[in-house]
Amino acid sequence: MQRTVQAPPERVFAVLADGWTYSDWVVGTVHIRDVDAAWPEVGSHLHHKAGPWPLSLHDKSTVLAMEPGRRLRLNAGLWPLGAAVVDIHLEPEGANGTKVTIHEDFEQGPLLAVRNKINDLVLHRRNIESLRRLADIAERDRSKHFDHP
Repeated sequence: MQRTVQAPPERVFAVLADGWTYSDWVVGTVHIRDVDAAWPEVGSHLHHKAGPWPLSLHDKSTVLAMEPGRRLRLNAGLWPLGAAVVDIHLEPEGANGTKVTIHEDFEQGPLLAVRNKINDLVLHRRNIESLRRLADIAERDRSKHFDHP
């Protein structure tokens, strides 16, 4: 899944690096409970709540790989349903844009065993909306939210 964001990679990565914004753009994440001080360093955690009340689940996402301004790879937990690996790549596009590519795949748990076209469609639609929300945040007036390059 890809989308071009009208903001430079550094600004898009600034959104990824702010763990407190994840409930604003990651579809299904309803509340951020805590963010490790080291986020988004490898091994750091983002503690979240996902799903509708009263079925919301508490879990965490862990950074597996990170290249500032270029990539963030996470193990996104949602036990007892399982976990997914989410890989987000950022590439400069034009003078001031970023091509954001997100790939998500189930890694553990029951959802891995029932992987099918319906799951793929749900992930696809979820990631389209997540990228739209990420773009909205990154494209806001940077003077209010981010440092100027």
